[in-house]
Amino acid sequence: MTDFIIILVVLLIVGGAGFYIWRARKRGQKCIGCPYAGKGGCSGNCGGKET
Repeated sequence: MTDFIIILVVLLIVGGAGFYIWRARKRGQKCIGCPYAGKGGCSGNCGGKET
């Protein structure tokens, strides 16, 4: 029973993270971890990589 609860908690965490990423991509955010991504101030090259 304990293993089932642990597996369920891990699946909920992974599923929640996946859902968050899916929603952010659907809104058009380029850098999901960037604090300026939703405010229009993100240039799209977080991490200093030139594209």
